[in-house]
Amino acid sequence: MSAAKMPAMEAVESHVRTFFEGHPVEVVEHDLGPGRREVLAGLRILVVAPGPRGGGWAYVTAGCSAQAQTDGRGLEFVMTAPVRDRRCVELMAMIAYYHCGGHRLDLEHSMPIGEPWVPGSACDHLLISLPYLHGPDLEHCPLPEGHARILWALPVTTAEIRYRRQHGHEALERLFDEARIVPTDFFRASVA
Repeated sequence: MSAAKMPAMEAVESHVRTFFEGHPVEVVEHDLGPGRREVLAGLRILVVAPGPRGGGWAYVTAGCSAQAQTDGRGLEFVMTAPVRDRRCVELMAMIAYYHCGGHRLDLEHSMPIGEPWVPGSACDHLLISLPYLHGPDLEHCPLPEGHARILWALPVTTAEIRYRRQHGHEALERLFDEARIVPTDFFRASVA
């Protein structure tokens, strides 16, 4: 990671620590491996343990906004889960690489995982959404020379992605609300 990109990563980490005050936060440096590490060298995943803001675990990227900015604006991603799981760290690294490797994710985009969220889960895609579980205070992250949005990487099913393509993003979110899904449930049923 170049010295010029460090302040942005540090700003993201500081923002996450401030938002999740009272929660233990561990910084996991994730090496994407040969052929990929050059795209996103120095990627960090912030692993936030349960605390005053909630009983689930949060996994937040720190490095995407430093690597892939447009006009001082960048994106980071958050995923929530019921437990600490190395699989969530791997998925956050996957989405960071996908985004910074040229696919440029944004609000209402999706990406296939290629396998279940965890073994036995019906969720095999990530839907990029507003971070409803955490709100705009987490979403809006000031950077030294711009700002980042922290968007939610919500695990969803193939059927839900098909539904969204046919009926739109808002229609899918209404289905989620009507079904009162627990978005941190690895094994939730598909709503579509």
